[in-house]
Amino acid sequence: MSEPEKQRDPSAEPVWERKLIERLALESVVEQRRKRRWGIFFKLVGFAYLGVLLFALVDWSALFSQAEHRKHTALVELSGVIAPGAEASAESVMASLQSAFEDKNTQGVILRINSPGGSPVQSGIINDEMNRLRAMYPNVPLYAVVEDICASGGYYVAVAADRIYVDKASIVGSIGVLMEGFGFTGLMDKLGVERRLLTAGENKGFLDPFSPQDEGHRVHARELLGDVHQQFIDVVRKGRGERLKESPDMFSGLMWSGTRSIELGLADDLGSVEFVAREVVKAADIVDFTQRQNLAERFAKQFGADVGESVAGAFSRIGLR
Repeated sequence: MSEPEKQRDPSAEPVWERKLIERLALESVVEQRRKRRWGIFFKLVGFAYLGVLLFALVDWSALFSQAEHRKHTALVELSGVIAPGAEASAESVMASLQSAFEDKNTQGVILRINSPGGSPVQSGIINDEMNRLRAMYPNVPLYAVVEDICASGGYYVAVAADRIYVDKASIVGSIGVLMEGFGFTGLMDKLGVERRLLTAGENKGFLDPFSPQDEGHRVHARELLGDVHQQFIDVVRKGRGERLKESPDMFSGLMWSGTRSIELGLADDLGSVEFVAREVVKAADIVDFTQRQNLAERFAKQFGADVGESVAGAFSRIGLR
């Protein structure tokens, strides 16, 4: 065999070159398989994340509540500050109460309250709706059960119930109204900051925190507070009726223990949600009709609230707190 023919003979190629080629080919196949496996893994993770997100967005409590077909006591929660867009907003509480009363198997409704108060407007709307529902469904009693605190706007709501039950250590009362804010004029003087406020309307800068307090504005603010306070007092008197044992400090904004609130006629008796359902309504099975915000709603409203707070700054607010 000639020298050129030997060079073309594959069998004459060095062994290490064939092994290198084979190893490179094998590693290429392994790398492709590895990429395929990681691709499948990330797809599964994505599907799992989507599944968890969808699960969080579903209001399961509402679905389960609708699935109940036995005689029961309906429960609605009012927890936290009563304010627009909050869990304890008038919109949310009203919708929950309406669902509870509309269910044909509801034997009685319990509004469980744990609130320090909040907006007088939101509290008034809930109070009006409770009275409307009681008139529409006269055979379905509505009871308020107080846990830790039922103060100010929370109590404004509670007095619309047929009866109010408390724990002996509950905090009840605070029948008053406040308007709060800050005055920064002294600080501005020290910092050498000049306030430049232009208005169209002599009272448009009402209670501006960066201007000296105007005596006329202060008097008008107290009249405004007195008006809302009287509305609160009228609602309490209407809701509690002859059970109320008025004292000079009853409407002063003071709060009392659950035991003392019963003595004053602000509440009726001691009792928990379970006790009222079992012993008063006579339907021990409790179904929660509270309409809670899902994950997306909570995020959207919290984002909006954060933006609103950053814009609002230190302006005065009126509240039943």
